[in-house]
Amino acid sequence: MKKGFLFAAILLVAASFTNSASAQAPVKIGYFDEQSVLGLFPGIQKVDSLMQSYVTDTLQDEYKYTIKQLQLQDSIYRKDSADLAKRPKALELATAELNKLKVKYFNWQQYQQEAQQAKQDQLLLPYRQKIFEALKQVIDENKYTWVLNPAAVTSPYYQPPLEHNLAIRVAKKLNLPLPKEIEEAFRVATGGAPKAAAAPAKAPVKK
Repeated sequence: MKKGFLFAAILLVAASFTNSASAQAPVKIGYFDEQSVLGLFPGIQKVDSLMQSYVTDTLQDEYKYTIKQLQLQDSIYRKDSADLAKRPKALELATAELNKLKVKYFNWQQYQQEAQQAKQDQLLLPYRQKIFEALKQVIDENKYTWVLNPAAVTSPYYQPPLEHNLAIRVAKKLNLPLPKEIEEAFRVATGGAPKAAAAPAKAPVKK
C-alpha cells in the first residue's frame, strides 16, 4: 500500500465521520505523519537490511539475467532473420519478445525504482495495517472531522497545536515508545500538569 493510497484512505475515514455527524457539530482538524510512527516500531530497522539485500542480490541477479537474455535473443533474431521474414507471425512474436527485453534494459533505472517501491510496500504493509487500524480508532474516539498531512497545516508563521498531532495519539494507542520530551509536551498540551522537576540530592551532613 503506497503512502498516497494510505493518506487517501485516511481522508475517506475522516469524511465518513463528517457525513455521520450532525450539522451543528464543530469541525475538528487533526494532522498525521505516517513516517514518524513507522520509525517508532521496534525492529523496523530490519526493513532497511532486507531492502539492501533485495537490491544487491535479487535485483542485481535479475539485471544480469536480463542482459544475458537480451544478448541471446538478439543473437537468435539476427541469425534467424531470413527465416523469420517468411513467417510473419513468428517474426511478430520474436520482435515483440526482443523489444520487451530492450525496453526493460534501457529503462532499468525506472524498473528498479518501481521494484524497490513495491518490495518496500510489501515489507511495511503489516506495520501500516496496525497504524491504520489505530488511526481509525483515534479518529472515532476523538471525533476528528478531517485528518491532514502536516505540510498542509504547518508554516513558518504557524505551528498546529500538539494536541491534534494524531501521530502521537496513534503511537500511544499502539504502545510505541515516544521520546520523553515529546510525551511530556503532549501531556501538558492535552491538559496534564507539568511534572515537577526532581529535587536535587542533599549533600551529606558533615559531622
